[in-house]
Amino acid sequence: MFANYLAGRVAQLGIVLLLVSVAVFSILHALPGDPVQLMLSGAESGSVTPERQEQLREEMGLNDPLHVQYGRFLQGAVTADLGTSVRLRQPVLDLILDRLGSTLALSLGGILFAVIIGVTTGVMAALKQGSWMDGFSRVLAYAGVSLPLFWLGLLLILVFSFWLPWFPPAGSAGLRSLVLPSLSLGLLSAGVIARLTRASLLEVLVEDYVRAAWAKGLPKRIVYLRHALRNAFLPVLTILGLQFGAMLAGAVVTETVFSRPGLGRLVVSAILWKDYPLVQGIVLFMATAYVLVNLLVDVLAAWLDPRIRDGAPA
Repeated sequence: MFANYLAGRVAQLGIVLLLVSVAVFSILHALPGDPVQLMLSGAESGSVTPERQEQLREEMGLNDPLHVQYGRFLQGAVTADLGTSVRLRQPVLDLILDRLGSTLALSLGGILFAVIIGVTTGVMAALKQGSWMDGFSRVLAYAGVSLPLFWLGLLLILVFSFWLPWFPPAGSAGLRSLVLPSLSLGLLSAGVIARLTRASLLEVLVEDYVRAAWAKGLPKRIVYLRHALRNAFLPVLTILGLQFGAMLAGAVVTETVFSRPGLGRLVVSAILWKDYPLVQGIVLFMATAYVLVNLLVDVLAAWLDPRIRDGAPA
């Protein structure tokens, strides 16, 4: 049964990635203006000749029909050939892999902070309803939804780099430079995780198996950790896949604010350069990573809870 569930999810993954490729290709080709003229707009006027424009258009295959261009793009994506950057003259995949480590470290750090802060706050809010911790979890959730990421990053730099010189304000030298950008990303997701943990734990605490554990005289630590929190964490695990997508999107702003050389800054630079192959490749790569992480989370949740893969109500 688990193999059938996994096969179905992989098939859905293929359909989603196909739709993502269509969306990425269509949006970039629907942008107004001639992409060749946009990419050559920063060059010296004497070098932008009609012959040069036609040469670049031919190199990029823009003279071919759209279905031919999409077929070539899809074939390259399947074979891990995302083209060559027009500005940097390097393979797009090499540029992505060169920056991937920094963005991956930032996203994992953000998830770590989000889980530690969110789960801890949510558990304490559930166990102490109506207390100041319960109110704090609500404020944290509102702040995570409403605060702009760039403002939060600048605030952390002001407090922990200038007022309290504990961490460097920018760069990517060592783990200390990773703390502030990871914290800014994690705080945005911590509120959602805290409220979901609270609601899920409150629902589990009234289940019969938890009452049976209390009736057996088990210690609080065993009841809360082994019986209640273990089952309450499944919805939180599911939401982590969605939050990872928020981390990737937030990396664009965070890496710019903290001057980190990751995929976020690279895609911003590619947009400013009008480097269509590079933009197209990065967006498709990040979308694929997001879909794969959600697949991993769904499979892990189905492995932990047989009701999910069997189609029974959880």
